[in-house]
Order: sequence, then C-alpha cells, then structure tokens
Amino acid sequence: MQEETRKQRKFEKTESDLSSVELRQSTASASKFSPTGKLQDILSYFGTKNPFPRTIGADDTVWLLDNTAYRNAKTGKWETEYVAAMFSQHASCTIVDAVNAVAQQIDLQEADDGYPTLEERLMPFLQDIRPGTTVRVLHGGQSPPLKLGPSGRNGISSDIKQIPDSTDGLVTTTFAKVPKGANGILEGRTFYAEPEGWGVISDVDDTIKVTQTSDPIGILRSTFVDTPEVCEGMPELYQRIQALIKETSPWFYLSASPYNLYPFLRDFRQRHFPHGTIVLRDSSWMSIAGLLQTLTLGTEDYKVDRMEKIHSWLPKRKMIVIGDSTQSDPEAYGEIYRKFPGWVKLILIRKVEDIAAIGIEGKNEPQRFEDAFKDIPREAWHVFHSPAECDEIIQRVVAKDP
Repeated sequence: MQEETRKQRKFEKTESDLSSVELRQSTASASKFSPTGKLQDILSYFGTKNPFPRTIGADDTVWLLDNTAYRNAKTGKWETEYVAAMFSQHASCTIVDAVNAVAQQIDLQEADDGYPTLEERLMPFLQDIRPGTTVRVLHGGQSPPLKLGPSGRNGISSDIKQIPDSTDGLVTTTFAKVPKGANGILEGRTFYAEPEGWGVISDVDDTIKVTQTSDPIGILRSTFVDTPEVCEGMPELYQRIQALIKETSPWFYLSASPYNLYPFLRDFRQRHFPHGTIVLRDSSWMSIAGLLQTLTLGTEDYKVDRMEKIHSWLPKRKMIVIGDSTQSDPEAYGEIYRKFPGWVKLILIRKVEDIAAIGIEGKNEPQRFEDAFKDIPREAWHVFHSPAECDEIIQRVVAKDP
C-alpha cells in the first residue's frame, strides 16, 4: 500500500524537486570543510567510541527529549534512555532558497500569512548537525552531571543512564548544562514507571493529529504551514483512558516523523494530550525530501522496532495501543500482539473515512483488518468511527484485568 500510494501521488518527483536545494551549501557551513571540521566528521563514524568528541558550544542548539524511566530487570535500579539532538544554530544552506523551494511546491506566496510559519518550522531541517558532540545534564538539578553522547552521524545521542530512585508516576526535570548563547529545548522531563500496571502506545498522524493526506504537497503544507488540529473526540477519549488506568500509567507517542519535528509535536502534545514520551525516527536530518520518505516508507518495520524497545523496558505492563487506518498501524500492532503474548491487551484503530485523502481504497476494507489481526481474539481489537465507541470496550478490558 505504501509503494502504491507513493506511485499514484508522484512522491519521487516532489522529493527530486526538493533535494537539489539541500546540495547548495552556504558559507555558514564552511567550518565543516575546514581541517578541524573534516577531522570531527571522520571521528563521528566511531559513534559513542569517538576518542576526541567535542562539547556543545555557544553557537549550538540542544534538544533534550522527554523520556520514561523503568527499573532494570536484573538490578532493580531505575534507569532511562536519554535522547539528545545536537546541531549548529547556523543553516547548512541559503535559508531563503530552501524556504522559497518549499513555498513554490505548496503554492505559498511571501506575502501570505503562513510564510513566517514555514520559515520557522523549516529551520531545524536546515541547521548543520553536530556529530561527535557531548552535552552534560543534571537529572533533577542534582550533581554530579551525566554526560550524554557523543552524538552519532545524525547528530543524535542515545544513552542508557542509571538515575536516582523516585515514585511511580512522578515526573522529574533534567537540565542541560550549556555555555551562554547555546539554545534549544534545555529541559527534558522523565516519567517514572514501575514494572507493573497499564500503559498506552499511540500513533500521531491521523490518530490524534489531523493529517488526512497521502499527497506530498498536502504533507508539506500540513507539516510546515497549517495550524495542527486534533482528531475530533480524541483528546476527550485519552482523558477518559487516563482517568481509568490512573495517572501513573506511562504514555508513548510513536510517530514516523523525523526528530526535526520534535518541538512542533511536543507543543501539540502538551496542549491537548496526556504527558508522554514522543518516539521519532532518527533519520533525514537536513533533508526535506527525506521527511516525505520517512513518513511513507518502512513505517511498519520502524514502529515494530520501537515497540520492541518499549517492551524491553516494561514487559510486565498491560498495553493499550491506538492507531489509524491510513498507514501500517494495524499490521504493526498485529505483529507486536503475536510476538509478545499477553503484553497488548487492546488494539484500537481509528478508521479514517476520507478515502480520497488517504489514497488507496483498500486501506479501509474489512479484509485488511482481518488479515492484520489474524489469530488475535476478536475482543482484543476494534476498528472505530467515533472515539465514543471505545469507552465501553476499554472499561470492559480494564475491569477484566485490573
């Protein structure tokens, strides 16, 4: 379905039109080609074993992503995966060229109200990444600091760190120690989750946030210009779920979007939905064409891989997983249900009705869902039109396994 949708909607042409912009480097990124810059670039191939990492500088940007703490199954100690994105405040190409290229694709004029929004949201795709870079953080403001990184080739670091004891459901803030001038999301929130209880894994696009397009131009417009809208009834449904399974339950928001969109999605989640860890793809930095690819290629394998990681953290939790029919959520959730028997207690799939917008008509055919949920008990999955349909089902599942 993904391949057929991309073919029908001519994704490759749009990606080709956009890719040429990102090859024209500006003088702002000239340091990358200096002897020091070349050395750092080569050393970044070593990843966490980089012998000479650089530290965050005054002209850098750091994003600390919210995360979820869990108890190590062997030691019983609390630990969490810290993910940080590090890049330069400078753009890797001439900003006006990139903005105009996207504006031309979506038929947006410089005088239009959405033009400043386009420039703001596009900037994280244009900034030079900072591979081989470290940053120190204070969990709960406490010393000694934890060192995160070095970052990999994509400017992203991922570190499992042991952290102080706390209480189930408590949220603790981690602060980045950076020199004056550095900016970004310098505070990340850690949610503590004991091994047992409930949890929720939710898709983002067309599950909680309206996208409702498989057209490349529509995706660009909804990502870079449009004010994000909630899917009708979903904030209220998530509030009811949270009240039913207790506020000590962890939430995970699993999206095929690249990390470049983290601030945009984090702000959206904070306004409308329960606190939770946003899990994004760690590819396609400095690539607008890559954004379209990550949203439309390999989404099933990616989501299965990330849910396997969540299972490794919280294998005894009882999970409710929520998605939609526009991409590969049914297939990914079905695979996880069969792979880890007893972990997923309920699968909810929002049926997106506008077939003209989502592409292939077969996405909503009953046989698709029967195939995706083969060998899964019928009471364990439900395809819904209105979120209100889910209330009784969720109450029954939670009451059966309190």
